[in-house]
Amino acid sequence: MSSSSDSPSSSNGANFSSVPILDYALLESSKPDFIAQLRHALINVGFLYLANSPVSQQDIAELIHYIPKLFALPQEEKEKIRMVHSPHFLGYSRLGAELTKDKVDHREQFDFATRHETRWREGEDVPEYWRLWGPSQWPEESLIPGFRATLERYLDQVQALSYTFISLLSESFGLAPDALNYFYDTEENMQHRAKIVQYPIVTDPNADDQGVGPHYDAGFLTFLLQASAHKGLQVQNLTGEWIDAPPIPGTFVVNIGKALEFVTQGLARATSHRVLSPRGAPGEPTLPRYSVPFFQNISLDVKLAEKTLEFPPEILKLKEGRGKVAATDSVNFSEFDREPSGQVGLIGRVKSHPDVAQQHYPALFKKYFPEGLPRAGSAY
Repeated sequence: MSSSSDSPSSSNGANFSSVPILDYALLESSKPDFIAQLRHALINVGFLYLANSPVSQQDIAELIHYIPKLFALPQEEKEKIRMVHSPHFLGYSRLGAELTKDKVDHREQFDFATRHETRWREGEDVPEYWRLWGPSQWPEESLIPGFRATLERYLDQVQALSYTFISLLSESFGLAPDALNYFYDTEENMQHRAKIVQYPIVTDPNADDQGVGPHYDAGFLTFLLQASAHKGLQVQNLTGEWIDAPPIPGTFVVNIGKALEFVTQGLARATSHRVLSPRGAPGEPTLPRYSVPFFQNISLDVKLAEKTLEFPPEILKLKEGRGKVAATDSVNFSEFDREPSGQVGLIGRVKSHPDVAQQHYPALFKKYFPEGLPRAGSAY
């Protein structure tokens, strides 16, 4: 396995050996330079660090402070908000509840989302996938006072940043700033998701260290807060090498999802990535790795193939100069050209969390799990 140094910097050429760092403050002093750097990162890497974002550093620090307390809640309190209780696939997931490539993902997590009231009503003639979005489950306020308010403030700010960022992405590809607005719904009909993830220390030298296996993200943009000092995130470059993307204080890691790759005709590159759990010697008091990914969604009802974006020829040529991406073992989302985005997302969730599907989506559960509940879910 090959990796870059622990100090990422911008890279030149079509292939990359590190993840570039973009300074959001450059928009004030030299926006054309920022746009040029963004274009390079989108086309040639598919990942970037974003420094000096407008998201409050105080709110980020408060959220990071809460994360160990969240996972330290009594197990019975976590169980009260298990994902199986939510038709929106929001809530707590135990360690080892998911598979990637038939191997257990060694992580414990809570799924939350931006505020939203579901439009789905039982008995009404509306798409079942509308039920995918709805209110989060929260731990009791008395057990972790202030956590909900802090996380909701944080999610509101990252949501706003994600919309600004998508307009900058449009500009970097020679389009109008609002060119991608077609793929979003009205504000009240949108919801974006986040996870708070703990990757426990692996102390057995013979045990697998898969935190989450090789995959692509499905949507448009992901904004990752690496909330502890542990390395673990790795990005696969054009020749298939695994490149480290270690935490850099004061930054987000931003990456492209398969839906955005699809609508930009491959200009914005979705990049395979994985997380390795931290290793430690038996008996060593080592803290887990913590991270908070935010996944920007698109409209539940949109079909990506129904909208064709017209890019300037000089922009399209930049993709040709990138070279061919090596084959990867990561999942691909081929349904985007046939199904509404919400249906693609719902199918993925059903496969990832069959216990939730059995409880809330029995017809889909029977379709994808005719032999009954498997030992764990796997979207891949």
